[in-house]
Amino acid sequence: MVPYSGPIEEINDVKLLYSEGAVVKVKLTTAKQLRYENENRRYPKPVHILFYNPAGQEITTIDSDSGRYDKAKDVYVVMGHVVVVNKQKQEKLLTPELTWNPVTKKVYTDRDVSILSQLTGEKLYGTGLDANQDFSKYAIRKVNGVFNVQGGI
Repeated sequence: MVPYSGPIEEINDVKLLYSEGAVVKVKLTTAKQLRYENENRRYPKPVHILFYNPAGQEITTIDSDSGRYDKAKDVYVVMGHVVVVNKQKQEKLLTPELTWNPVTKKVYTDRDVSILSQLTGEKLYGTGLDANQDFSKYAIRKVNGVFNVQGGI
């Protein structure tokens, strides 16, 4: 007899809220969540994540084709066409996969990334990225791109 390894729970129209001190910091929404016996979760439909500043204003969004939660590592991974928009800096990040750690409040990937600035027109490309969860600060590990440089150096 083969033991069942499929989902033990299926939830539709999911909204997960993460808060600190009764202030919502992150909201994840998706059409479907599958939970497994080991407490891992899979989100087979598009995932939308909102990050809020301390004043409750939406500052960063993440959209992806699908996602998953790894209970053992306590991380969320979004996959597919991942699009991150930082509204304050007016930047857009594109990558095929992104990992968010809610404990460290860090976001990272080892995959290719593209960052497009709507303010300056700069385009950064690279492989690997480390950022805080609101994308106000980030570092691309192996970078190349088109930069605006002032003359007179």
